Amino acid sequence: MPATGTSASTAAGGRPGLVRGLNLPLAVLFGLGVTIGAGIYVLIGATAARAGMHAPLAFVLAAIVMLPTAASFAELASRMPVSAGEAAYVQAGLGSPRLSLFVGLLVIAVGVISAAAISHGSAGYIQSLTGLPLPAIVPVVVLAMAGVAAWGIVESVTAAAIMTLIEIAGLVAIVVVGFGSSTAPLERLPEIWTGVSSVPVMAGIFSAALLAFFAFIGFEGLANIAEEVKDPARTLPKAIFLTLIISTLLYILVVWVALVWVPREELGASRAPLSLVFQRVTGLSPVLISAIAVVATINGIIAQMVMASRVIYGLADQGLLPAALAKVGERTRTPLRATALTAAVVLVLAVVFPLEGLAEMTSRLSLTVFALVNAALYNLKRTGRGDPAPGYTVARWVPAVGCLLCVGLLIADALT
Repeated sequence: MPATGTSASTAAGGRPGLVRGLNLPLAVLFGLGVTIGAGIYVLIGATAARAGMHAPLAFVLAAIVMLPTAASFAELASRMPVSAGEAAYVQAGLGSPRLSLFVGLLVIAVGVISAAAISHGSAGYIQSLTGLPLPAIVPVVVLAMAGVAAWGIVESVTAAAIMTLIEIAGLVAIVVVGFGSSTAPLERLPEIWTGVSSVPVMAGIFSAALLAFFAFIGFEGLANIAEEVKDPARTLPKAIFLTLIISTLLYILVVWVALVWVPREELGASRAPLSLVFQRVTGLSPVLISAIAVVATINGIIAQMVMASRVIYGLADQGLLPAALAKVGERTRTPLRATALTAAVVLVLAVVFPLEGLAEMTSRLSLTVFALVNAALYNLKRTGRGDPAPGYTVARWVPAVGCLLCVGLLIADALT
């Protein structure tokens, strides 16, 4: 039975559907949980190694690229609040079932590859606490998080929300102590833009921006839990923008504190970079922040698994994947087979591929998806097809700019 205050839907063919149990706070915390765990706890070291003191600019650049795309997703989620949202948007806007399936598969790939990348980061922090070998840690982390993702949407997102609050508290503590215990973070601000006109510096910023872009992947996951959100036409646009704004502010502040307190070479070489930053900033044992980082990263794994499994469910429910993958558990009201498939692929990727390679591939696939989604909304507005959004809407130029920015970053990445 659904929890009190939730509503259940019925899927195609009269099968049990998903449960609308998520309000705005839970939706925002889900978005932040997907975004922050991977973005700052895992990739801060690699980003700093590429761009040095200019790393905050890489995060700003990634946020600028994301903004019009976030606006496009906000309107489309309001128009079509369905699982496998990106595939549905492309089908409606570009009218190609094959392209729609291709986008849906790309989104699944983004979710599983991202979860595999975060699994590496989580294992690194767990290793710093326990000393256990990484090959033994990764499978346990992936399988345990798959169990949480299959538990139930309200239960799994509530658990993720609690973890998100913990991980945000850890970041805020680093920022407060980092700025409060020294004047260096303010005095050294000019170093952020010193020399940015040189080709090597710009190349470093663009290279770091691709990793920083990975740090912002998460808001679009909200579109894929649309069938489990209360009043999605109003809730999802607010949740998308709040996720992007909060994440951007936290990233810029934390990465700057990290660079002021720890040399870029040390950050880049560390498997637990924020633990190193916490130790330098506070002079305390890194055990607490390492524990928080474990919470943050496993939270990201849960959120990505939930998102990917819902896309598989949505595609199967639309007849684009085998119908068996659309089966919802009678007790959990979650897509158990889709979740199991997601976990299996995540485990293989996490064991075989390194962190940075997974992160870069996730970013490239996401940029491709975002370009197509923006193109779909632009075409919907140009032709006047489809129902108008009952909630948030944007001008026609917004998806056009979003598409061009995504393509531009892909081209810049290919040239650097």
